[in-house]
Amino acid sequence: MSHRSIIAGTAEGPVLASAEGLSFWGGVDPLSGLVIDAYHPLHGQSLAGKVLVMPTTRGSCSGSGVMLDMALNGTAPAAFVFRKSEDVVTLGAMIAAKMFDQSVPVVRLGAEAFAQASAAKAAEVTPEALIIDGQSLPLARAKADALALTPDDRAMLNGETGAANRIAMEVICEMALLQGATTLVDVTQAHIDGCILANTANLRFAERMAEMGGQVRIPTSMNAISVDHGNWRAQGVPPSFGLRAARLADAYVNMGARPTFTCAPYLLATAPKAGENIGWSESNAVIYANTVLAARSVKHPDYLDLFIAMTGRAPLSGVYLTANRAPRRRLHISAPDGADDALWPMLGYIAGQLSPDRIPLLTGLEALAPGDDDLKALCAAFGTTSAAPMLHVAGHTPEAEGFPVPDDCVQVSRAELAHIWAGLNQGPEVVELVAFGSPHFSAPECRALAALLAGKAAVSTIVTVGQNVLAEIRADGTLAKLEGFGAQVIPDICWCSITEPIFPPAARNLMTNSGKYAHYAPGLSNRTVRFGSLADCVAAAQTGRAPNMPGWLTE
Repeated sequence: MSHRSIIAGTAEGPVLASAEGLSFWGGVDPLSGLVIDAYHPLHGQSLAGKVLVMPTTRGSCSGSGVMLDMALNGTAPAAFVFRKSEDVVTLGAMIAAKMFDQSVPVVRLGAEAFAQASAAKAAEVTPEALIIDGQSLPLARAKADALALTPDDRAMLNGETGAANRIAMEVICEMALLQGATTLVDVTQAHIDGCILANTANLRFAERMAEMGGQVRIPTSMNAISVDHGNWRAQGVPPSFGLRAARLADAYVNMGARPTFTCAPYLLATAPKAGENIGWSESNAVIYANTVLAARSVKHPDYLDLFIAMTGRAPLSGVYLTANRAPRRRLHISAPDGADDALWPMLGYIAGQLSPDRIPLLTGLEALAPGDDDLKALCAAFGTTSAAPMLHVAGHTPEAEGFPVPDDCVQVSRAELAHIWAGLNQGPEVVELVAFGSPHFSAPECRALAALLAGKAAVSTIVTVGQNVLAEIRADGTLAKLEGFGAQVIPDICWCSITEPIFPPAARNLMTNSGKYAHYAPGLSNRTVRFGSLADCVAAAQTGRAPNMPGWLTE
């Protein structure tokens, strides 16, 4: 392939290379530029001013917001050099240049040149070339006339429907060209991910788009936000944070988005149907929609989700196309006898590690009976360690049997699962907080939790849910059971956005049944973590002690 200038610009700096992708959300501190992902090879290193060379990114769609914040803070890499297609930080860099006059070039290289760049000491980027080791590699640009647009698309692109729509369509078209799309596709609904006050950039972006008259034109749900919208003052959240978090949420509501405030939009009554083209962001939601519901959505970066909601259009690329939904690697699981619900997030986690850049097919699980919540946990953990927008599970997901079985096969043993368990259980035995709801708990999960409870909680126990689930469990008495145990049930926010004082300041070690949060928590909260099944977490809540490795992993 030709070497490509994805976002043109001029930069130079020392090379920082990694063979492993990085999620900027939960993996990088935008204030310092330091890598905070405790499990990543670059942990503790600064990205600021470096030419970052890696195959692609992974993980959260929110990385675009982190990238924009880094650009505004002066902590961003000088440039990015990728081997494969990458949308998330690329979109953040595109917004930085287009709306805030901050340039961070992005380059994509062929295999040989990428290997050369990975080994280089320093690199220089110009609009025409990447210079490494004294060698100048010419960079090509995508041709704008390669994209077929409708008259409505062109009206928006030309500014006939307002400045906000013009920017939205410009970015959609540029992303389409980068993705190799030749046209756009109608989508029926959108989900906005970038409504968490993870950084100042999210607020600046949303309020600027609202001031420009941005309005959604298709049904649009909203992700979890950074506060319990109606109760944050009573919870002791400082106004300096709470008011800004509420302003961010309100900016999207004022643009027409529904205040659903959940990271699990597939639990809403508006969940998409099989074959429906949607424009979702939030990695776990996208993967669940594609994998379990057989709906179709690319893993859209934050900010692009709003632009899609404003136009009702998305690049016709990636898993919108049937051929691109085929598995490219088979992972055969030696399923341990007697495994509990902790198996599913662990499978998602290791599947992402073993298939970081392609859709996998999981086999060997056909005799098991996972429920929707097991698959939810699987998809969330998979999105933490992989850049792929979906996976297939033979015997359990609707499209698993619709494609040829890949010849590329990797065996996954019980010993490898035990290694994953050990990696996610690096905290001490003493537990001071039990965290449920990453992604937001469903009503059945809340009921399953309530059924296991007895007595009173010995440590802080918090369950995060969407407003729709909160209403359901209040009506059926489940909420009363959870609160009777001593658990806090909090809507609107989720664990990726909880801050002190809602996150107990004194708690230094937490336990969770979420593979996603077990991975991100050390970096996001600066706490140590234990991971286990729902029952294990209940035991920790009752005793303040984390159970040992389960027998089904050791026998």
